[in-house]
Amino acid sequence: MTAAGAPEPEGDEPVRGPVRPGGLLDVLGVASVVLNAEGRIVLWSPQAEELFGYTAHEALGQYAARLMVHERHIQLVGELFADVMSTGQSWSGGFPIRHKDGSTRLVEFRNMRLLDDRGDLYALGLAADQTTVRRLEQDVALSERMVKQSPMGLAVLDTRLRYVSVNPALERINGLTAAQHQGRTLGDVLPYPYAKALEDAARQVLDTGAPLIDHPVGGRTVADPDEDHIWSVSLYRLDDATGNVLGVAASVADISEQHRASVAAEAARRRLAVIADASARIGTTLELERTACELAEVAVPELADVAAVGLLDGVAEGRSSTLGPTQSALIRSLALRPQDDSDAVRAADPPGRVARYASDRLITECVRTGEAVLVPRVKDTDLPRIARSPEAAALLGLAGLHSYLAVPLIARGQVLGALDLKRIRNPAPFDGDDLLLARELAARAAVQIDNARWYQDARNTALTLQHSLLPGHPPVTTGLEVASRYQPAGATSEVGGDWFDVIPLEGGRTALVVGDVMGSGIGAAAAMGRLRTATTTLAALGLDPALLLEHLDKTASALDHSIATCVYAVHDPHRRQCRIANAGHLPPARVRPGRPPELLDLPTGVPLGVGGVGFRTVTVGFEPGDELVFYTDGLVETRCDSLDERLDFLLSLLDDPARPLEEVCDLLLRTLHHPDNHDDVALLIARAQELGQGQYQ
Repeated sequence: MTAAGAPEPEGDEPVRGPVRPGGLLDVLGVASVVLNAEGRIVLWSPQAEELFGYTAHEALGQYAARLMVHERHIQLVGELFADVMSTGQSWSGGFPIRHKDGSTRLVEFRNMRLLDDRGDLYALGLAADQTTVRRLEQDVALSERMVKQSPMGLAVLDTRLRYVSVNPALERINGLTAAQHQGRTLGDVLPYPYAKALEDAARQVLDTGAPLIDHPVGGRTVADPDEDHIWSVSLYRLDDATGNVLGVAASVADISEQHRASVAAEAARRRLAVIADASARIGTTLELERTACELAEVAVPELADVAAVGLLDGVAEGRSSTLGPTQSALIRSLALRPQDDSDAVRAADPPGRVARYASDRLITECVRTGEAVLVPRVKDTDLPRIARSPEAAALLGLAGLHSYLAVPLIARGQVLGALDLKRIRNPAPFDGDDLLLARELAARAAVQIDNARWYQDARNTALTLQHSLLPGHPPVTTGLEVASRYQPAGATSEVGGDWFDVIPLEGGRTALVVGDVMGSGIGAAAAMGRLRTATTTLAALGLDPALLLEHLDKTASALDHSIATCVYAVHDPHRRQCRIANAGHLPPARVRPGRPPELLDLPTGVPLGVGGVGFRTVTVGFEPGDELVFYTDGLVETRCDSLDERLDFLLSLLDDPARPLEEVCDLLLRTLHHPDNHDDVALLIARAQELGQGQYQ
C-alpha cells in the first residue's frame, strides 16, 4: 500500500478512482482558461480564480483581454490571439496581467488552438505565476546539474523498488547504462548478497519513512568484478507535497580508499599495541624458556595462529653457531603456542626437542642468512620446505596452512634462532606490515632471550663453582646423625655466599660449620671457598672454636675486605656436649625431647673480616636425641616480617624431635623460604646419638 492508503497499481495499469492532489502541476497552481473564437471566456478553472481573482460567474462570457489585460496591452494581446487562432501555432511567454484587486502580476502563459468535433475553434490558455515557475525551473536546473555532476551515485526507485533513473556516477559504479537500469530491480542489477541487503533496507525505508544514513555495504559489481569495494549507502523515502509515496532515493559513495586507510590505521594501532604489549610481557624473568614462551604468547593470536620459538642448538649450549650453504640446522624448540591438539601444533616440534632441519628448509635458510622468509600464499609444493618431515608436511596440509613467515632472532650481531609463524584460521595472508611487526617483536625478544641465555650460562658457572666448593658426602661421624640442604639463589648475581661443612676430628669429635659471605656473585663464592678451606685446615689443629674464629677473622681480612658470618661448633660425644663460638651469625636452634625448642643464647660476636674483636666459646649440653639446627639468613628473613617473628616461626616447626631429619630439612625449606627472597640458603641439622651410631643423611 502507498502512504496515502491507495492500492498499489497492478503491473503498469494507472490508478483508478479518486486520487489525492499532488505533483508538479499542483505546486505550480496551473490555471486553465478556454476562449471561443471571439475571445470570450467559455471555461474557467478554480486555479484561474485563484490566479486572477475573478470567480467563474464574473469571468464567463467576458472578453479575456478586457478582463485581464491593461488597456495599453489590449492591441498586442489581440494580435497574438489572432495569430494563434489563424495559424494554429502555440505561443508561450511571460505577460503582465491585471488582477481583480487592481494589482499587476507577471504570469507565464502557454496558448494553443483547440478544435472540437463540430469544427469550431477555441483557444486554451494555461497560466501560472511566473515567480513560482522561475523558482521551480531553478530548482530543477540545480537538481539536474547536481545529479549529473555529482561524484556520488544517485538513483530513484519506484514503490516496487525498480530503477526509475540513475546518474552517470552510478552508471560507472554499477557498470551499466541508465537504460540498462530502468525498470529493473536491485536484484537484477547488483550481485547477491549485496542486492539482498540493499533491498531489505530500501523496503524498510519505504515502509517506515525513516532514512538510512551512511550504511556501509561491501561487494563487487560488473564495473570491477575482481575487486572488493566498500560503499556508503543512504536511502530516503520520496513523498510528494501532499504525502503520496513516490519511491526511494538512494545515494552511493565508494569509500573503499577511506576504508582501506581506516583498516591500515587500525592495523598500525594494533601493531603499536602489540609492540607495547611485548615490551611489558617479554623479558619479565631471566629464564630462557619463559622468555621464549612470552614471545610466542604475544604473537598468538594477534600476529599468527601458531607461533614457535627455537634456538640453534649450539647457541643454546653456549657456543657460536654458523651454518654453511649445505649444512642442516639443529634447532632446539623452546616455546609453542597455542597448546592444543590441532594438526598444526602436532606438526611442530614440542618444547625441549632438538630437531634437525635439512639445508633446503625455509627455517634453515632463515637462520643461515639472518633474513626473514615470507610465503604469503602457501602452495602444496611449499609444505615440504616448511615442515621438518613429510609427516609434518601432511599435518600442515590437513590443518589448512595458507601463509607462513619465519623471522630470525638476532642479538649482538649473532643469529640465535628463529620465530616461526603460521596462519590457518586467520584468512589474511602475511604482508609487509606483518613482516615489520614480526621483525620488531623478534628484535626485542632476541635481546631478552640472549640476556636469559647469558644469565643461564653465568648461573650454571656460578652454581658449578659453588657446588664444587661445598662439601660432598662426608664420612660417617661418631655419635651424630646429620642432614643438610643447600638451595641456590634465584638470580645470577646472588649466587655464592652461603656454605656449611661437617668435619671429622680426632677423638670421635665432629666440627659443624655454617657460614655466609656477605655480598653475592662469583667473588662471594670464591671468598666462601677460601674460608671453607681455611676452616677445614684450622679444624684439623684441634683449636678451640673461639681461637679458630680469630684465625678465620684474619683470613677474611686478607680477602679484599670480605665480610662473613659464621657459627663453628665442636661436638664431643663422650662428654655429650658442644662447644660453640659465633661470629655475627644467627643463633642455632636446639631441640630436646620433652622440652620446647629454643635458640641458643650465644654471644653474637662480630662478623669475620671486621678484626680487632675477640670471640667467646660457649659449652652447651647435647644429649642423645637432642638436635642442633644451623641455618643462614636466607631461610628466615623476608621483606615484610620482623626477624623475631620469623625465628619464632622456625621454632614452632621444630615441634617433633622424632621426625626424620630429611623430612625436617624439607619442611623448613618448604615452609620458611619465601619466594620473594632471592638469597641462597644453607641448612645443617645434627642429632646426637648413642656412641656407636652415626650417619650423614
